[in-house]
Amino acid sequence: MVTINEIINNADIEQLLPEKRVALDNISWQNYEQILNALCENRAARVHYYQGILEIMTPLEAHESSSENIGILIHILTEELNLNIKSLASTTLKIPDKNTGAEPDKCYYIKNEPAVRGKTVNLNQDPPPDLVLEVDITHTDINKKQLYQDIQVPEFWRYNGKILTIYVLETGEYKESENSLTFPILTKAIIYEFISQCRNNGETQAKRKFRTQLRQFLKY
Repeated sequence: MVTINEIINNADIEQLLPEKRVALDNISWQNYEQILNALCENRAARVHYYQGILEIMTPLEAHESSSENIGILIHILTEELNLNIKSLASTTLKIPDKNTGAEPDKCYYIKNEPAVRGKTVNLNQDPPPDLVLEVDITHTDINKKQLYQDIQVPEFWRYNGKILTIYVLETGEYKESENSLTFPILTKAIIYEFISQCRNNGETQAKRKFRTQLRQFLKY
């Protein structure tokens, strides 16, 4: 059964949509793999698969802008805190044994970066990413929180265009937090302010201001 979660035939409405989504039910792992192969790698669409539900999402401007702004913030933090980072962007994360596959907006190795440096990540052998970001402004049929909890991603950020939720893994389950686990000095309020600055003053000015504030806080 195919369910289309957004109206995509009206051009006027389409311009306002942050994402297009199509969900398929009762999809086997083999069919999921076949769909991935058919879509190929050079595509804008992102595919998530969880417990028999497959969702294909095509991000539009509002989605991509939010994702990129938050990604910029993460890279500034790693640079100023002198932390190595391996960015996988929307790389397909697959764990057949858990019937799970994901292509997040952003995912990063930071604490575990040395474990995957210079290699192709294999989640059957390597640790999961330290931090994953998903932007879901419209409804998604995939339970992203449960998906990344099953993969045991230590920190999962979810942004719906207005509200950011930070989940941190505690004894195998996600708990909401006001602060980042990866960057303890980072609060949701700081992230909101940076997104606002990007929108109102432009990304260059927002980056410059955030670096200045961060260096003042770190006193160097």
